[in-house]
Amino acid sequence: MTFLRSVVGKLWLTILLLVSFVLFILTIMLLEFFQNYNADEMKNDLTNTAKKIANVIQKHPDDNFPLGLEISWEIIDKVNNVVVIKNDDEIYYSPNTENTKRLSLTDIKNDPNLSKVFNQDITVEKISTLAFNDEEKGAKYTIIGVPLHLPGEEHSAVFIYQSLEVMQETTHETTKFILLVAGVAIILTTIFAFFLSTRITAPLRKMKEAAFEVARGKFDTKVPILTHDEIGELATAFNQMGRQLKFNMSALSQEKEQLSSILSSMADGVITFNRDGTILITNPPADRFLQYWYYEMGAFSSDSEAIPPEVMDLFQQAVDTEAEQIGEISFQGRHWVILVSPLYSNRFIRGAVAVLRDMTEERQLDKMRKDFIANVSHELRTPISMLQGYSEAIVDDIAESQEEKKEMAKVIYDESLRMGRLVNELLDLARMEAGHLQLTKEEMNISSFINRIIHKFQGLAKDNEIQLYAEIENGITSISFDPDRIEQVLTNLIDNAIRHTPKGGSVKLSVTSEDTGIMIRVRDSGSGIPEEDLPFVFERFYKADKARTRGRAGTGLGLAIAKNIIDAHHGHISVQSKLDQGTTFSFLLPRK
Repeated sequence: MTFLRSVVGKLWLTILLLVSFVLFILTIMLLEFFQNYNADEMKNDLTNTAKKIANVIQKHPDDNFPLGLEISWEIIDKVNNVVVIKNDDEIYYSPNTENTKRLSLTDIKNDPNLSKVFNQDITVEKISTLAFNDEEKGAKYTIIGVPLHLPGEEHSAVFIYQSLEVMQETTHETTKFILLVAGVAIILTTIFAFFLSTRITAPLRKMKEAAFEVARGKFDTKVPILTHDEIGELATAFNQMGRQLKFNMSALSQEKEQLSSILSSMADGVITFNRDGTILITNPPADRFLQYWYYEMGAFSSDSEAIPPEVMDLFQQAVDTEAEQIGEISFQGRHWVILVSPLYSNRFIRGAVAVLRDMTEERQLDKMRKDFIANVSHELRTPISMLQGYSEAIVDDIAESQEEKKEMAKVIYDESLRMGRLVNELLDLARMEAGHLQLTKEEMNISSFINRIIHKFQGLAKDNEIQLYAEIENGITSISFDPDRIEQVLTNLIDNAIRHTPKGGSVKLSVTSEDTGIMIRVRDSGSGIPEEDLPFVFERFYKADKARTRGRAGTGLGLAIAKNIIDAHHGHISVQSKLDQGTTFSFLLPRK
């Protein structure tokens, strides 16, 4: 059945059926032709033979009649039977006629067609069923009657008859021959049709194999062009199609890669929805957005198809109104602005695309701006209030003695210094954060540099009864850095350490060598920093609990400035602290 369903089988079967039908029609026509031809030939032969016999007998009348009969018997074939009727009394049969197969005069005269030979003197012919005995009952014979003209005789005739079985045997042999030829023709046609169909379908099979290879993505597959007919043209067209498919697929692949690269490199998240709200495409920022939301909802599977309801509401509004929709969503401490736009296929909406912009940093910057304004206002309000109050006291002569006036003037002076220091530090910090910090690096000797700074703070440490000392690891000689800026960092750290260390405590400055540079640590035995405040100590205007601070309060900008200086040196600064156990500030200065 597989063979018959193939092109080879169908073509072979079509040719075979067509040839068989033609041979069948031709066989029937040939059989009919030969049957009629044999019948006509037999009638003509019998008529000619009968006329020859009549002519011979007519040439041998009277005494030569027996000789005429002898000659006549030599003319006839073995299958022919002849009756010569001279008169009603003289009837002669050919020697090959058996007694049981003799045609009697009575049968002839009783037959209306055969009797015309005597009555109308014409040649007659008839196919009749003769029954000479029970064995041949129903046998058909062809009977030809020719009038015979003898002197002195009125009713003379020659009748020749032959069984149709002879003609049927000839027809049968002819039929067998024709059927044999038809059978051979069918066999040869089968072989030829199979060969032809194989030749025709061989390129088609190669095209089928090539088509499967192309379907698997092998667009370089080519079909060999074996002929220059329609099949060859088809192979050429197939090869051209493969090249065009390869070009188109390469173009599509490049466009897909470009789109994927663009989506992957976008800072904003992109989610493409189908018409029913199913997610089609997402990029990494969108995946992170969904992961944040899954975590918020308590689901950790990345295969979840759930979407935040706020996004779905915007999607539905965009599809229903065919207009852009904007919304905001916040969770896990992050903020997103969502823009949903409908996608069109011709004139119909086929979905929507959502662009997710992470506004967390902008919100934090906005909060930092507000906090900065609030902190600056707070820091300036106190000294301005004190300046205003003491100035009014002096103007209104509230201070009676000269000493009180000097004391008020000293407070005004100290607060003005504090305001100047605050403004200068704000300017420095602004320049640093704007990237305008210029470093003047020098190759400095570590020991002399550290000892000079320790010596600068020894007076302050003694006044507060605090032990201040330095430990420098052996082998550290010099390193390149900006001495003024690093001194500013150490001044801030040591000053903070002394102010937060109670009497009898200690402040140690240690220098050790690391693989990438030198590590400088400022460790005190003071009150420490609460754990919840540690992440914010390097932010602007951070201040420790004033109850734990001895002496004047700082501006809250020193550590922020220190961090910017260390970052400018491509190093890093960190802090470790425990309450009532002390604090350690560490920063690394890289060698390169």
